[in-house]
Amino acid sequence: MTQQNGYNAYAQNKITMASPAELTLMLYEGAIKFCNIAIVAIENKDYAKANTNIQKAERIIGEFQATLDFKYPVAKDFDNVYRYLMERLIKANVKKDTEILEEVLKHLRTMRDTWKEVMKITKNGTVVA
Repeated sequence: MTQQNGYNAYAQNKITMASPAELTLMLYEGAIKFCNIAIVAIENKDYAKANTNIQKAERIIGEFQATLDFKYPVAKDFDNVYRYLMERLIKANVKKDTEILEEVLKHLRTMRDTWKEVMKITKNGTVVA
């Protein structure tokens, strides 16, 4: 087994064994990573790589939107935030604008950090009585 195959098996196992709360955190981390890669790609004038990574971040935001449960009032607020982030990502991609990506990163990091706090308070996403 090559080193890459071992890493792929580890990564797949990590995802398979993750709780829903951990998966959400991984998605936030992924969106942040893809935005960072896109920023570097734009700075290096590698617009194809920037496009690919912005689209990956868009797909994550789209997944967050698709899984919202609107029986909870807060879902509408999250939908508005995700809609805004999606609009900004599209604009960043069209204009290849790192400032817009930095703005998106700021929001994603805040949401990720808030999610980490929720995980701590609720013992990894499980409601504690």
